[in-house]
Amino acid sequence: MLVVLTTTPNQDEAESLAKRIVEARLAPCVQVLPQMKSFYFWEGAVQNDTEHLLLIKTLEDKFDSLERFIQDNHSYEVPEIVALDAKEVSESYLGWLNGALK
Repeated sequence: MLVVLTTTPNQDEAESLAKRIVEARLAPCVQVLPQMKSFYFWEGAVQNDTEHLLLIKTLEDKFDSLERFIQDNHSYEVPEIVALDAKEVSESYLGWLNGALK
């Protein structure tokens, strides 16, 4: 199982992207976290903006399709797409995840 992170500039885009990821069966669960402040280096300078973080739970074999989907449907020129390997996952949750992605 992977937890994939991406950020969006606003709540509307976060919710729309989350819903479309689930509808496309690229992940059975996406959580949208509340607004946060991000500091990052872009175009030669330190920038800061408010963003929303999406936590996308999926399987490794869905990553390539999910990455393309995010790149094709995101407003950022270079969206954050970071996959974290879930070292330990409860059997019942992993069973649900596998079943939901079939």
